[in-house]
Amino acid sequence: MRILHILDHSLPLHSGYSFRTLAILRQQRKLGWDTLHLTSAKQGAQVPEQEVDGWHFFRTPPLDCWWDRLPLMRHVGVIDGLARRLGQIARASRPHILHAHSPALNALAALRVGNALGIPVVYEIRAFWEDAAADHGTGRAGGPRYRLSRAIESYALRRADAVTTICEGLRGDIVARGIPGHKVTVIPNAVDIRQFADAGPPDGVLAHELGLTGRLVLGFIGSFYAYEGLALLIRALPRMLAAVPSLQLLLVGGGPQEQELRTLVTALQLQRKVTFAGRVPQQQIPRYYGLVDILVYPRLPMRLTELVTPLKPLEGMAYGRLVIASDVGGHRELIRHRKTGMLFEAGNLDALADQIIHLIRQVETWPQLRRQARAYVAAERDWGASVARYRDIYQRLLAPAP
Repeated sequence: MRILHILDHSLPLHSGYSFRTLAILRQQRKLGWDTLHLTSAKQGAQVPEQEVDGWHFFRTPPLDCWWDRLPLMRHVGVIDGLARRLGQIARASRPHILHAHSPALNALAALRVGNALGIPVVYEIRAFWEDAAADHGTGRAGGPRYRLSRAIESYALRRADAVTTICEGLRGDIVARGIPGHKVTVIPNAVDIRQFADAGPPDGVLAHELGLTGRLVLGFIGSFYAYEGLALLIRALPRMLAAVPSLQLLLVGGGPQEQELRTLVTALQLQRKVTFAGRVPQQQIPRYYGLVDILVYPRLPMRLTELVTPLKPLEGMAYGRLVIASDVGGHRELIRHRKTGMLFEAGNLDALADQIIHLIRQVETWPQLRRQARAYVAAERDWGASVARYRDIYQRLLAPAP
């Protein structure tokens, strides 16, 4: 079986999107399937093909015309350029399935080529990009651009031969748009549990470098977007320090909100209690997980976080770390309160502080919480089991008509 994946971007760009893609491709290869990979012009590559870490990617060159700089026409240009490049590759490689991943621009290009060549199209939604734009501040919820993006998304969903998505929250929204439930399959975010041995004892050298020696460490590892709720966590820190003076907050990563967070830390005079580690190479991440006693994911309540399950809490659970998270819908799909982690009322500073203080005072519960969290990931959130769900979808689309 040969599957041609159509992607927004890929390695060498690092993002949750790229890492999910790589995990899917690895598992599909293990199943004996042949995979090909094409990125849109949004990758920004200037070459037609590229090898990255042993993976071969076809690239779509950016358009070079005056109208491509206009807001709406830019998206039309992405679709046209991608469809043209996809048609070339599909005619040469003759794939059995075109598998388009978010956003809807990729699905529209795939549908155009799939209809022309008679190839089934699977559309995978990892998030509704109109919601992501609104929550990142690059679009306005309910505005003209938002409504247009939503209409395009629904158009693609209706015309795709099969739809996959990453969680039940998104599946519910898709079905609510009138898409038949039998057409939509959840392929959940997961981890390769074999790559996540317990993070083990802290790296003493790294702890010393970061000023964490002898501290009880709260940690966040990920991207600094406003919806992650890191400002709420920082504002809750003085209350927690009053109860547990040995606390230190470790923030690993970066993103649009970083300067705002640094300014907030200074305003609250918490410079000695908050450590910004910056962006860390992927291969070094386990060392940082090993420094953290309690991982905190304080996502704020909004449409994006209610619908979409994040990947980072799963990584922390796979490493055997303690996890505290807000009770948004995306977290509730991953964490069972007092079983595999702890939940608190989203957006509530006092609830966040109280939950962390409570957990710190219940040290005797830590080993069981860690074991149960890792066991849950191994049993239900391993990439092998997750990616195997594609088999029935692909085979159904390739079955001869009765």
